[in-house]
Amino acid sequence: MTTITVIRGDGIGPEIMDATLYVLDAMQLGLSYEFADAGMVALEKHGELLPEATLESIRKNRIALKSPLTTPVGGGFSSINVELRKRFDLYANVRPARSFPNTKARFPGHVDLITVRENTEGAYIGEGQSVSEDGETAVLTQKVTRKGSERIVRYAFDLARKTGRKKVTVVHKANILKSTSGLFLKTAREVAAQYPDIECNEMIVDNACMQLVMRPEQFDVIVTTNLFGDIISDLCAGLVGGLGLAPGANIGTDAAIFEAVHGSAPDIAGKGIANPCALLLGAGQMLDHLGRTDQAERLRGAIVATLEAKDSLTPDLGGTGTTQTFAKAIASRL
Repeated sequence: MTTITVIRGDGIGPEIMDATLYVLDAMQLGLSYEFADAGMVALEKHGELLPEATLESIRKNRIALKSPLTTPVGGGFSSINVELRKRFDLYANVRPARSFPNTKARFPGHVDLITVRENTEGAYIGEGQSVSEDGETAVLTQKVTRKGSERIVRYAFDLARKTGRKKVTVVHKANILKSTSGLFLKTAREVAAQYPDIECNEMIVDNACMQLVMRPEQFDVIVTTNLFGDIISDLCAGLVGGLGLAPGANIGTDAAIFEAVHGSAPDIAGKGIANPCALLLGAGQMLDHLGRTDQAERLRGAIVATLEAKDSLTPDLGGTGTTQTFAKAIASRL
């Protein structure tokens, strides 16, 4: 029995989590769930967005499955997702993008790549932010370290080797950002030299975005810094039909959190029409992380088969099904 922390989330979060757990239960994996609150639900129940009890649950179980969370706009609230990454040093953000059948994919059958994004440094750390007294000048400090660069690049190469992928593309802007992106690129070259079995190429970020739109099949694993990775991973989601098919993993040495990367979509909450695929695919990443690769492939195969059959698909995928009937259709194909 493996116990995982489950965060049902805000908006459509509880609906897609219930659907995901229904499918996982049908797989009879021996998982048990410890439910914890975060986001607006936690704020209303406990007076804080990220209660200590939730942090302790993740600390204890080391694995969490998380639905989308809502961070209040303004009022000094910081991003819950960023806070979780900081608390548990979840340095690797892993975002697969794959073309699925009967979706709005721009390149049907031609996209199968993974973006590995550094999760704890760069422009998102929020250090050194200031605005001048006259409001005319804003400043932000970016920080990139050799340690952070080395471990994220090494993670990408190890992932490529583990999953049988042949190439890692290092995306950077070292031609302009010679200090921060330059250190990342220099470190990446040093790490790449230790993996002679994996092809490595380098690409400036603006060219990488153009190439992704023109010939995405040339990419296998992309590794890059925080800001670039955030943009590129969403671009890749657009190539395969949108965020409704985009899972994500946040992985550290002592904990890992798996999620749907889309928002809480309050406009459709409670209507029973939310697509659970992103969270189900995140659960597949969780099974991979737990060493249950066969079961992860079993889950992904059932999702693909259901999409191919156009069985009970939710409206965003062109069907008339509900969140729960879609989940039941997937479970029937396990």
